[in-house]
Amino acid sequence: MSLLNPVLLPPKVKAYLSQGERFIKWDDETTVASPVILRVDPKGYYLYWTYQSKEMEFLDITSIRDTRFGKFAKIPKSQKLRDVFNMDFPDNNFLLKTLTVVSGPDMVDLTFHNFVSYKENVGKDWAEDVLALVKHPLMTNAPRSTFLDKILVKLKMQLNPEGKIPVKNFFQLFPADRKRVESALSACHLPKGKNDAINPEDFPESVYKSFLMSLCPRPEIDEIFTSYHAKAKPYMTKEHLTKFINQKQRDPRLNSLLFPPAQPDQVQGLIDKYEPSGINVQRGQLSPEGMVWFLCGPENSVLAQDKLLLHQDMTQPLNHYFINSSHNTYLTGSQFSGLSSAEMYRQVLLSGCRCVELDCWKGKPPDEEPIITHGFTMTTDIFFKEAIEAIAESAFKTSPYPVILSFENHVDSPRQQAKMAEYCRTMFGDTLLTEPLEKFPLKPGTPLPSPEDLRGKILIKNKKNQFSGPICPSKEPGEAEGSCPPKVSLGSKDTVWTGEEGAELEDEEVGEEEEEESGSLDEEEIKKMQSDEGTAGLEVTAYEEMSSLVNYIQPTKFISFEFASQKNRSYVISSFTELKAYDLLSKAAVQFVDYNKRQMSRIYPKGTRVDSSNYMPQMFWNVGCQMVALNFQTMDLPMQQNMALFEFNGQSGYLLKHEFMRLPDKQFNPFSVDRLDVVVATTLSITVISGQFLSERSMRTYVEVELFGLPGDPKRRYRTKLSPSPNSINPVWKEEPFVFEKIMMPELASLRVTVMEENSKFLGHRIIPVHALNSGYQHLCLHSESNMPLTMPALFVFLEMKDYVPDTWADLTVALVNPIKFFSAHDKSMKLKEAMGGGLPEKPFPPRSSVAGQVNGAAAPTSNGAAGTYFRSSHPLGGLHRCLHPQVHPSLAAAPKKTDFHLGGKGCV
Repeated sequence: MSLLNPVLLPPKVKAYLSQGERFIKWDDETTVASPVILRVDPKGYYLYWTYQSKEMEFLDITSIRDTRFGKFAKIPKSQKLRDVFNMDFPDNNFLLKTLTVVSGPDMVDLTFHNFVSYKENVGKDWAEDVLALVKHPLMTNAPRSTFLDKILVKLKMQLNPEGKIPVKNFFQLFPADRKRVESALSACHLPKGKNDAINPEDFPESVYKSFLMSLCPRPEIDEIFTSYHAKAKPYMTKEHLTKFINQKQRDPRLNSLLFPPAQPDQVQGLIDKYEPSGINVQRGQLSPEGMVWFLCGPENSVLAQDKLLLHQDMTQPLNHYFINSSHNTYLTGSQFSGLSSAEMYRQVLLSGCRCVELDCWKGKPPDEEPIITHGFTMTTDIFFKEAIEAIAESAFKTSPYPVILSFENHVDSPRQQAKMAEYCRTMFGDTLLTEPLEKFPLKPGTPLPSPEDLRGKILIKNKKNQFSGPICPSKEPGEAEGSCPPKVSLGSKDTVWTGEEGAELEDEEVGEEEEEESGSLDEEEIKKMQSDEGTAGLEVTAYEEMSSLVNYIQPTKFISFEFASQKNRSYVISSFTELKAYDLLSKAAVQFVDYNKRQMSRIYPKGTRVDSSNYMPQMFWNVGCQMVALNFQTMDLPMQQNMALFEFNGQSGYLLKHEFMRLPDKQFNPFSVDRLDVVVATTLSITVISGQFLSERSMRTYVEVELFGLPGDPKRRYRTKLSPSPNSINPVWKEEPFVFEKIMMPELASLRVTVMEENSKFLGHRIIPVHALNSGYQHLCLHSESNMPLTMPALFVFLEMKDYVPDTWADLTVALVNPIKFFSAHDKSMKLKEAMGGGLPEKPFPPRSSVAGQVNGAAAPTSNGAAGTYFRSSHPLGGLHRCLHPQVHPSLAAAPKKTDFHLGGKGCV
């Protein structure tokens, strides 16, 4: 990313949205229907509606989770409202006028805002275009300047009847210190009384910024400014700013040829944009205040914004991706007594999840409609068809890539299974993949199709039995068989059709059938199932109709890694409880990685997690498990990490695994503590400098910093001291950097920064993959526990990332980065030792046999007789890179300026 040209631009709001449209807003609980004008502000921050009384209600765009129209919008249940809209009269076209906006702080606590337009299809346009704004990647990952601008926009929209900004609104937005707010208003020559009001014309953006600078001074940025500006001058020249950008804000691993450093002429544009003084702009000078706004701008995003967009190769086999996956998707609470809801399927899919679970059980007479619930518990039921309808509506609203339905099927009735299959075929239509793709037959050794091949498709994961001979219609026992093939007893009242001579089941499937169909389970066996596996081990056989829907994801019992390797079938998948999976990875991690290169695995929480808590997913990502399924209703740390990771790659729900976890000729041991071939380890340093608007109360606060990654990565959790005083508006911590010295595979590591009150109350946090972090001084805008952006709270940090270099190579690294400086210092040291009679000087490099002409310890080629040290790197340039040093290539010693060679990193050529 260039500091001069941000990758992502803010969303554009269509003119008709900001102009507004007349709707009737209705509410079933109050049975009130009110005319309103619905609008989106021109910058796309808020959806708001104005009543006839001029009263206004706001909805932050970032709090919106879904928009619906037509038959998927809410329909009034109250007869009073139904009469208002003439709903019981034929041909009233009510469904063509509906709009529902769903908002909430998480996936469970939702609010439905219902509108009816005066014209047909208006609701459809609003639903689609508002959702497009919601899904724009900058909505939740905006720079600090955007969040500060949101406050100004809201202040200038919330006017009193006289059209002025009530001063009390300032106190509501900045409640931590009222005296500070009054003082800041006075400094801007604005009224400060609780009952006073301000003319909007007297509060332009320039005055607002002055108000913020008075309310929240930034002495820590003044110190940074002082270290780079001209001595005794209250400004920074464009040359000084250029130097600051190239030295502090630029990733030191970047190649200078492919990513040229900033030049003074280019930097002038930043001064034009951020410097408040017109005279300074003309002179090419930046003031301390201009520096503050520059560091808040999009040019200094803490994220590599291009990674938020869809940027990965989506044409690899399906098992080469981590897939965002949900467990017991229907639950809104605990596994034992929580409520079930079809709405959860919508919310989970809208969040970017691509694999949802359906626990299906037999419905009761008279309707005999299959249900979804958590068996042998007190959780409530929902109808299977409601869940399928919700999935059909929401499957591809966030991501166009395939959705996997993981069935845990306990419906031992052929007729009800036939109903389930029919619902899937009818409601999913062409999106349901019922036959394998021609290029990817279900044969051993054949790879799975890619997410791109399966774009817009729904796949069924359910037991599959082999059927030959004529297709038999579903029958209940006792019905006429006609020409149907023989039956095989299941040890219950139902039967399974196997074909004319019976299907030949795979070895491990036979074992599974025998285990599960040996008769009815007694209470002890059921208890055992629920202790770890839950009810997953109680699945029944699939009958013809459901079995025919299964193709690329066929569940099978895991026998061993060796057995799976012999079979070599990419289309079968094994599911493991977290305990079983942990046992496998602790005993045979390398084999588990190789297993996941060929086929897929699904991990799910153990049955004893009755509170719907989650396990840490990192350990299973480390061995390449694709479907690491979590309880989405519980926003604990594991779920927060999952959401933060899958926010990237266009929120597609698919993340390409590292080549170590994909290529059969690569071996990867996640427990290795040494090094990984072709991967350059990263050293990450973070200095927590200050915070802004961290709490609504005056409290002392502290910050925790931790890293998630491979077992060999640094595991220390750092913590700052408490802020010196109970000041939550602009606390400053003056502490040493927190250093994670050797992050072995940055693509598998994430950094978490959390802000806590003195009493350990959570205030906000941010989890970001290490490979998506930008170096330099950054504002880290905080998120809530459910990964929703918080408008006010932010941290100011300094991030520094560089290639990890062992201590034994430190001298060589210095020499490669700046050979002239190194050898100059070395010569001085040598002369000093000779003068002091110190004997022979130390060798400046390790022995040649261990340096020159090697590739990570192996002999390397040379070109035109020039030897060199070769290193492999996983950075964007890829390939093999040679780093020359003067001892091998003397011409470098005479270089007129600093040489930009860098050990094993993005500066190598």
